[in-house]
Order: sequence, then structure tokens, then C-alpha cells
Amino acid sequence: MTERPRGEDGADARRALAETRAWVERAVIGLNLCPFARAVEAKGRIRYVHCESADPEALLERLREEMRRLAAADPASHETTLIVHPHVLEDFLDYNDFLDRAEDELDALGYAGTLQIASFHPNYQFAGTAPDDPGNATNRSPYPTLHLLREDSVSRAVEAFPDPDVIVERNVETLRSLGAERWRRLLD
Repeated sequence: MTERPRGEDGADARRALAETRAWVERAVIGLNLCPFARAVEAKGRIRYVHCESADPEALLERLREEMRRLAAADPASHETTLIVHPHVLEDFLDYNDFLDRAEDELDALGYAGTLQIASFHPNYQFAGTAPDDPGNATNRSPYPTLHLLREDSVSRAVEAFPDPDVIVERNVETLRSLGAERWRRLLD
């Protein structure tokens, strides 16, 4: 399910959403970076939302709206939300700082233990890694993106997976063997 793009003609929003969908299909699902994503996507339970604002406060308000929407929705039709925000928090350090505010909002709205926020960014970098470390690509997306998930959906998926602790290790190995150039081509 995709929200109608905002803006004058919506072309930028449509492109950002299309590129994000392609990343989900080619990288997240295609490389099996998240073994739980395939079924949710196949059932059409991912909501893709574009935030056109360049203002972090507007993004925070949009995040609140989407948390409320996801918490109120029937999981059989809306299980997770990707908020794509190409014009705000383009700098990874600013984005990373914003995540604390996002978590504070999750708590303030009473959704801790019900929802969680996963984070993706074109320049994602895990603490203690070099910028070109292939493992960083596990959280690299075409645009800054906030991913809202239902805690109970995550718990069910993890319980059904034989050894969820190996997912991160397997992903890093997959991306190392893929290499930076093939990763870039995959996103193009």
C-alpha cells in the first residue's frame, strides 16, 4: 500500500517510493537480508510513505501519525511502515541523533513494547566500523528511511526462525562477498 505522493506533481515522491520498493525487493528480499520481509511484502502488508518535508519537526510529526496509524491498523492488512524522507536528515550523524528523539516519541505515545523503529540511511555506519565496511550496507537504503514494526510480529518471526542470531553474521558475509561495486549496481 502506498500513500499518494505529495508535492507539485509528485514525481520526486513517486521516484523515491519506487526506488525504495526496488531496494526492498532486490536487496532486503532478494539477498535475504531480512528473512521475514518476503511474506509481509508478498501479502501487501507494507505501507510505503513519503515525507516531503526538509524539517525534522515535520518528520517527527509524520512519525507520530504513522505510529498511531500502524498501532490502530489490522495487522492482516498493514503490518509495517516505511517512512521515506529524502529531504531531511540527509547527513547520517544528524539522522543518528534524530533516532533518539524518535524513540522518545515512541515512549511518549505509549508504544514502547508495541512498536519499534528500525533505521536505514544511504550512509549508514555502525559504531566502530569504517565507512566502507561492507557490513554497513545491511542498513543502507536509497534514502533516509524510518521503519516502523510491530513488536509482536517481530517476536513471532524470530521465534519461527531456527537461529536468528546468525542473520547479522550471514548478512555481513553476503555483502562482503557481493562487494561494493555489485551492491551499487544492485541499487541502480
